[in-house]
Amino acid sequence: MTAPKIFGIAGWKNSGKTGLAVRLVTELTARGYRVSTVKHAHHDFDIDKIGADSWRHREAGAHEVTIVSGTRFAIMHELRGEPEPSFEAILARLAPCDLVLIEGYKREPIPKIEARRLEAKNREPLAPGDPHILAIAADHAVPDAGLPVFDLDDTGVIADFVEATCGLKRR
Repeated sequence: MTAPKIFGIAGWKNSGKTGLAVRLVTELTARGYRVSTVKHAHHDFDIDKIGADSWRHREAGAHEVTIVSGTRFAIMHELRGEPEPSFEAILARLAPCDLVLIEGYKREPIPKIEARRLEAKNREPLAPGDPHILAIAADHAVPDAGLPVFDLDDTGVIADFVEATCGLKRR
């Protein structure tokens, strides 16, 4: 399998990034693509439940904890004071796929679409300052954008744009 294509969704908090990412994964996997995702969080997060065995392993000081079952596996890596890994280091850890959909990492120089919602925490446009933003998906009119503008909920058309931009070929 060749190196995966990379496409991002950027935007401020509550701009609709996660909803768009979920809908795009659903649409693109239905079209036959193997899609992986990377989401950047600006806060401490935990996927473990307090008291679970894996949580207890991490709390005891394990550097990495791997949970494996017949249906999935997950590896949690504790940084323990080390710096956040680079974007490239995270991509290098992913299994082969057709597309890596990135949510967040708004400053990375990758092709991306900007999500905008009237309810967003910050409504300052990102596109004017980022040449890697190739389109805007919004829940409101965006006059004089200078870029393609899609309805935030028009998943099929946005997926078509991602396919075309990334040069994805349906099997």
